[in-house]
Amino acid sequence: MIKIAVDAMGGDYAPKEQVQGAMLAIKNIDDIVITLYGDETEIRKYLTNGERITIVQSDGVIDMGEKDPIRAIRSNRKSSMALALSSVRNEENQCIVSSGATQALIAGAHILVGRMKAIKRTAIAPLMPTVTKGKSTILLDAGGNIEIKPEFMVHQAYFAHIYAKEILGVKEPKIGLINIGTEPGKGRQLDKDVAKLFEEDKMLNFIGNVEPKDVLDPPCDILISDGFTANIVMKTVEGTAKGLGKILKQEITNGFIGKIGALLSKKNLMNFKNRLNPEEIGGAMIYGLRGVVVKAQGSSKSVGFYNAIRQAALIVRNDVLDKVQKVIESEME
Repeated sequence: MIKIAVDAMGGDYAPKEQVQGAMLAIKNIDDIVITLYGDETEIRKYLTNGERITIVQSDGVIDMGEKDPIRAIRSNRKSSMALALSSVRNEENQCIVSSGATQALIAGAHILVGRMKAIKRTAIAPLMPTVTKGKSTILLDAGGNIEIKPEFMVHQAYFAHIYAKEILGVKEPKIGLINIGTEPGKGRQLDKDVAKLFEEDKMLNFIGNVEPKDVLDPPCDILISDGFTANIVMKTVEGTAKGLGKILKQEITNGFIGKIGALLSKKNLMNFKNRLNPEEIGGAMIYGLRGVVVKAQGSSKSVGFYNAIRQAALIVRNDVLDKVQKVIESEME
C-alpha cells in the first residue's frame, strides 16, 4: 500500500475540502492509505468514512500569508504541515499532499524532507491544460527560484523528462524554452546559455524557443524557464481563463435567444470550464526532493485535492524519484 500524508489544515477551505478529498481518494484508489495531520476535533466533523484513514493530532497551522516561511517551519515543528513533511523524512509515509502556503511548503520540504544531492535547485512543476483534449504540458519552474544558474535548469529538465515519460506516458518528451521569440539567440543571457546547454545535451529532446502565446498549444511536452517568468506565464493563463469564462457567460446569456442557447449548450460550457480548471489536473510536484511532495492549489476543493492525491500516488507507484536519481548520477559520471 502507498502511504500518503495529508496536511489537512493547509489551504483556504481546510480541513473540510482536504478531508472530503481524502475520502474521495480512498473510494477511487485501492492501493493507498492516508494519514491526516491536523486538529482531530475539526477533522472528525467532516470524516464520515474512516476506511484506510488515520488522524495524527497537530498543534498549529502555517498561515497562508506567512512572510517568513523558514522561521515559521522551524518554530512550528508540530504544525500540520511540519508533521506531515517530517513523516516523509522518517519514512512513515511515501509522499505528502498539501494546499498550504507555497513558500512555507518549499522551505519546509528543504528543511524536513531534504533535497537530492545531485539537484542544486528544486522547482515547482504544475501541469498546464492544452487545446488537445486529455493532454497536459509540464511547466517549470512556476515560482521556486526567481534567479537560477543555467546548469541547474538542466537537472530540472532531466526531472521533467522522466516525469513526462513515467507519469504522462510520453515516449520521447520534447522540451521548449519559454522566450520572447522562436529564433535562436533570443532573450536574456540566461536564456541563451540555457538553450546552448539543452542543445548540447544528448538526453534532452530540445526543440528551441517557444513564445508565451503558444503555451496552451505548445509544440512540446515540457515548457521551462526561471521561476519568475514561468510563474507569470502560469498566472496569466489562469487569469485569462477566468476572464474569458466570465465574458463568455455574459455574452451567451444576453437576451432571450442567448439564454436559450446557453441552456442548450450547458454541457459544452461545463466541459469548457473543466478543461481550463487546474483542479481537474491535480497538484504541482516539487522537483528535486528526496521525497514526493505535491502542492495542491490553496483554493482547492475536494475534487482538486483528490486529484492531487491521485497524482502523488502515481508518482510513487512509478518510482519516479529513483529513476531521476539514476539518470542524474549516470550523467555526472
